[in-house]
Amino acid sequence: MNKQYCKVGSSTPLGNGSQTISLLEYQYQNFIEKANLNNTDAKLGEFFNLKAQKIKKDLEKLMQ
Repeated sequence: MNKQYCKVGSSTPLGNGSQTISLLEYQYQNFIEKANLNNTDAKLGEFFNLKAQKIKKDLEKLMQ
């Protein structure tokens, strides 16, 4: 039997280039939009908002 590897939960490390910054900006905007669209489920909106805040913090670190 061959070994199989699962990619669930795997992550790719981010670099320091402009491509990383644009990716994080895209993710930030995406989470902000999702947080604003989920008016029916407050907890889901809060989750997306927290994810956006974490990404914003990472962006600020990269910009310094």
